[in-house]
Amino acid sequence: MEVLEELLAARVAGFIPVLLSLSVHEWAHAWTALRLGDDTAARLGRVTMNPFAHVDPVGTLILPLLGFPIGWAKPVPVNPIRFRRDIRMGTGILLVAAAGPASNICLAVACGAGILALQEGITGSAQDPIGLFLFQMVLINVVLAAFNMLPVPPLDGSRIVDALVPARFRPAWESFSRVGPILLIVAIVAIHAAGWGLFDGIQEGIERLLAGDGA
Repeated sequence: MEVLEELLAARVAGFIPVLLSLSVHEWAHAWTALRLGDDTAARLGRVTMNPFAHVDPVGTLILPLLGFPIGWAKPVPVNPIRFRRDIRMGTGILLVAAAGPASNICLAVACGAGILALQEGITGSAQDPIGLFLFQMVLINVVLAAFNMLPVPPLDGSRIVDALVPARFRPAWESFSRVGPILLIVAIVAIHAAGWGLFDGIQEGIERLLAGDGA
């Protein structure tokens, strides 16, 4: 029972940075769309960092608490037709899509600076909860940014590619887009089932960077 309680406590502690990071990510999408003239998300109350506005029962709650390596929030609705007249539809879609990963990178940098300022070391410890929390925020936000920039639907990277892909490659891209989500799910499940860390390399790199180890 004690082991179960410790596991549950660890999952809940790890869940809070995930919830905050996903909320910032979705807020950035909604805020950018509003700045470009599309108030669709704003009318639904999504231009906020309040986590309750962005929670998806499965992707935000169930999977992270079960320890699954990937989560997601409720998608922000975007209507490109409502962009300002001086904003090309493709450009607007690209900017809105890129805003999410960009916000996670900014948050990761801020938390990394916090770790260095507090001189908590790389990951902190059980006695240094602030350092541990900040390190989790750095790791989760870098992972969110990297994962979402993969050019596979429905991730943000696919929307960026969709806005940039030349016309001659569009048929091939659209064919890939139809099967991309299935391939992504199969790959994640297979990697997780095999016990491989999806982003172990990212974690090691962050630890070395915060430790000042360039070797």
